Amino acid sequence: MSTPPRAGTIHRINVSDGGVPKLPVAEAEVGVEGLSTDRQAHPRFHGGPERAVCLLGLDAIERLQAEGHPIQPGTTGENVTVAGLDWSDVVPGVRLAFAEGVELEVLSYASPCAAIRASFEDGRFKRMLADQHPGESRVYARVLEPGTLRVGEACTLHLPQS
Repeated sequence: MSTPPRAGTIHRINVSDGGVPKLPVAEAEVGVEGLSTDRQAHPRFHGGPERAVCLLGLDAIERLQAEGHPIQPGTTGENVTVAGLDWSDVVPGVRLAFAEGVELEVLSYASPCAAIRASFEDGRFKRMLADQHPGESRVYARVLEPGTLRVGEACTLHLPQS
């Protein structure tokens, strides 16, 4: 029996000319290498087809803020901040299908690095380690179907078939 898809929306799209914070834009073209207007400061560790889009859930950001961390959407380098999904469901193997046709497959968790330390009280950026804090890590996804993403656009999370 398959699990029904879960629904969310794009809260924010974030881009930069390299590094953090990534700043908001209303929409972005997405191809196999990622968002067309986004650059990475360290392409050896970020970007490319297997790490084309970095995502984070708004619920994870809000939990971290409640702990006193100064994190905001885009400050940890995610390209897409998603609202309305239980971020603990966003794991390698799931797919995100966006209303206007973009489809992503989550491949891995994004390891936190010192570049995002300003988003955390006392610089404790390792607070986002997936194995220590499930459901509060950024994820990397590859692009299965390119297109345009827009703020407010609906998305559905499709869990792997069991």
